[in-house]
Amino acid sequence: MPFFLVQNDITKMQSEAIVNAANTALLMGGGVCGAIFRAAGIQEMTKACAPLSPIKTGEAVITPGFSLPARYVIHTAGPVYHDGKSGERELLQQCYSNSLQLAVQHKISSLSFPLISSGIFGYPKQEALEVARTTIEQFLAKHELTVYLVLFNKESFLAGTKLHTSIEQYIEEQYVQKHALKRDMLEIEAMELESVEEIRSPFYEPNLAEALSNLDEPFSDSLRALIQAKGKTEVDVYKKANIDRKLFSKIRSGNGYTPSKRTVLALAIALELSLEETEKLLRKAGYALSHNNIFDIIIEYCIVHKHYKVLEVNEVLFSYDQPLLGSC
Repeated sequence: MPFFLVQNDITKMQSEAIVNAANTALLMGGGVCGAIFRAAGIQEMTKACAPLSPIKTGEAVITPGFSLPARYVIHTAGPVYHDGKSGERELLQQCYSNSLQLAVQHKISSLSFPLISSGIFGYPKQEALEVARTTIEQFLAKHELTVYLVLFNKESFLAGTKLHTSIEQYIEEQYVQKHALKRDMLEIEAMELESVEEIRSPFYEPNLAEALSNLDEPFSDSLRALIQAKGKTEVDVYKKANIDRKLFSKIRSGNGYTPSKRTVLALAIALELSLEETEKLLRKAGYALSHNNIFDIIIEYCIVHKHYKVLEVNEVLFSYDQPLLGSC
């Protein structure tokens, strides 16, 4: 763990290994495969693949990365999509699981996948994404590995899905309409105050003693108590939160460390907290949810409607160009 969606050219990824959506002959093809061969060096990659060819659909093999930033390339042959009833899903799952197993065998710490079979092989993008996410998520529940799913572009990434439509409506209600109303009110106020030479904004100067008296237990203690109260293990929580073990240990140990807002929210979703519980946990770290930004509104929607899978929440955040939950 963790697992992130990124928009990039896979040949430019700095992960230790990248995955090639190959053909069974392991020859240079078009799309992702052609781009990887060209970036690695066509002659070198062709020579390295020759003794490993052919492979079956769903199998995976490994070669050096040659001129690529990645040290290794894992080649896997995805299925051609026919009707969704011809074993395509199982074969696509094998592409991801076999590639991940190969990465673990070679002690690879970070791996970047393309969305396999979603190009000229015709696999519907939404279905291909769901297969990728669930297969990778299941694997990372038992292994420590950072995985990236690299998308060249996000066009129509979640358009038309039930979750995306619901969140669009929620954003419209909580953000767009309220900001339009606020803008109108400010314009009216400005017109009314045109004759005022100076507008003084009242401010509140907090009493230091009062503020100090409101301090309570450290964030790490609150987190520990929540994990126990929810009947979860620490390993389950940090994996479901899309956080790596080192960062969780840093949070858990306390020592004055304050996690980022994104990390706190990832933990809240992993713990399946209510909105009220989430807001309390945020306050422990000095944060709050606000209707002044889309990121917070999306998170609020997911918590209120009990969408407690961080990777699914991240898909929505990704589609809105928002930062993702969790961290390396």
